[in-house]
Amino acid sequence: MILLNFEKFDGISLDDIYKSVYEIDWSEWIKEEQSFAIRPLRVGKHNFTSVDVGKVAGQAVIDAYKNAKNIGLKVNLDNPDVIIRVDVILNELIIGIDTTGDEGLHKRGYRAYNHPAHLNASIASALVKLSNWKDDGILLDPMCGSGTILIEGAMIKRNIPPGKFRDDFAFIKLFGRDILEGIKSQIVENEKILKLYGIEKFKKHIEGAVKNAENVGVADTINFIEGDATELEKIGLKEVDVVITNPPYGIRIGGKRMVRNLYNNFLNSLKKIAYNQSRIVIITAEDKILRNAAINNNYKIKEEFKVMYGGLDTIVFVLENE
Repeated sequence: MILLNFEKFDGISLDDIYKSVYEIDWSEWIKEEQSFAIRPLRVGKHNFTSVDVGKVAGQAVIDAYKNAKNIGLKVNLDNPDVIIRVDVILNELIIGIDTTGDEGLHKRGYRAYNHPAHLNASIASALVKLSNWKDDGILLDPMCGSGTILIEGAMIKRNIPPGKFRDDFAFIKLFGRDILEGIKSQIVENEKILKLYGIEKFKKHIEGAVKNAENVGVADTINFIEGDATELEKIGLKEVDVVITNPPYGIRIGGKRMVRNLYNNFLNSLKKIAYNQSRIVIITAEDKILRNAAINNNYKIKEEFKVMYGGLDTIVFVLENE
């Protein structure tokens, strides 16, 4: 986002929002023939709603543009040329131009198959970086679903831009397509062969993961295997360097008892193939169950991070064998 204004108030009002938005020279950012929309956000206690913020800010943009150029701007809430973000966070007001668009950066554009509980691609990428996985190390996702973690890992190591497969960024309408093509032309990808393994219990998810990997061009470096995360000793891997996974949280597999059994059996099975120094990164909303399973199976909890994911409070655990 291009930040246009940031202010703090003792007690922010709708008048403050109108004045702050009105003072910006919108003719620098919106062409006469273009449409715009306000995307408001309000966090905290106020005597107005986010809808009120959107209405007041939108009117301020229209009035300011009319005053500057004597032209009435078009509003298009569904498919605007320019998206303006107006965020009221407690007593702070943040006004900016959205350069991404309504589809967040986690929307990569490569999915041919959607797992019913696939991991947010941005979070998957962050987990890979958190794991400190090296190019020559073996990375295992024992509950890989549609392959998001493995695909993001391959993209990182092969220097494939996460936005390569999208063509709908808002900044294209702002600055033109040439800037995007210019950036793409400067990126040098590679064809490293990596040691990536994904285990998945259901054949249809494996087939979907392969399609996703093929879309990205990394299917040649990911080994997808139909198997059980609680019987990892049967997959043929004798050792791994890094484990990253997003296990089921219980919503679709039958409740907490099944989650408890899965987590305990998985961590027990992992000990049969993992190096003593293997780094294990797990994201789950069932943090108490995971924590108990780690203790029961003699894993050391090195770090914990809180992550809000899809409306759920999740925890990212970094474990090591004791």
